[in-house]
Amino acid sequence: MKNLRVKIQTWFDKKDRLWRELPMDKQHEYTLYFFAAYLVLTIGVVVKVCYDVGKSNLGITINHIENPIVRKKESAISLQDSLLKIIKNKKHERR
Repeated sequence: MKNLRVKIQTWFDKKDRLWRELPMDKQHEYTLYFFAAYLVLTIGVVVKVCYDVGKSNLGITINHIENPIVRKKESAISLQDSLLKIIKNKKHERR
């Protein structure tokens, strides 16, 4: 783990050194490009959210929340009961 941390730190140091070696006008240009890309992505997300909100249903459906554990127990009981009924019916048919 310590080795990984050292590798990451040296990689960041190398990238920082390369960034500082760039002339100021190049740094300024790259910063503007990154900001423009960030701005385009942000505008895209805001437009998508506005589109989704405008498209949504105005009606709200309210349903009861069912406990999944109770639902599982009920289905298991009903299966056992139906199996017992089938077995009992087969026993009566043989006689």
